[in-house]
Amino acid sequence: MTLEREREAVVRHAPALADLTPARTGNLSVRRGDAFAITPTGVPYDSFDATDVPVVGFDGEQKDGNMTPSSEVPMHTGIYRHDEPGAIVHTHSTWATTMATLHESLPPVHYMIVAVGRRVPLADYAPYGTEELAANVVAAMAEAGSSAAIIENHGLVVTGPDLETALENTRHVEELCRLYLRASAVGEPTTLTDEQLATVEEKFASYGQPDPE
Repeated sequence: MTLEREREAVVRHAPALADLTPARTGNLSVRRGDAFAITPTGVPYDSFDATDVPVVGFDGEQKDGNMTPSSEVPMHTGIYRHDEPGAIVHTHSTWATTMATLHESLPPVHYMIVAVGRRVPLADYAPYGTEELAANVVAAMAEAGSSAAIIENHGLVVTGPDLETALENTRHVEELCRLYLRASAVGEPTTLTDEQLATVEEKFASYGQPDPE
């Protein structure tokens, strides 16, 4: 089976979308080489197995899988062609999508933003499932040096080296959007400076347990 490990990862992690996005609106993918496994379109997150999971090449063509891939294949292929992260998560999560409808990017109101960059940029709106949307997302992330973007009137996209990290950082961004919007309802949130963020980035470089020898 083509990309067996990656397809199994999609099956394992797809149910996590249920907590992040309404109904069947989210999608995720994980790549190896010049192809990626992606959630199928229009089905419950726990209703398919590895043989169903579509495999798509960077040319956008389906190579394997019993089901039709997500309509957001162009966005995934566009991002993978640009800097080839290991995985992508796309959601319509409540707080990030609220930011999207307000056409607001996420500033550095908390140090955990450095998990994805120093801010989360706003990508211009385009119809879902289009090359134009893919280009807008890639451009916004590249300009900001971020691994995440809020898409106008749409939702959130987050990349990572693997699905576990991409999902974790999706949760980080969603929580920070919630924090920012709630703080904004009371007053003007204070943002961290570039110097403060650089210090956090340096500390994060040694965060967590060392790799076993």
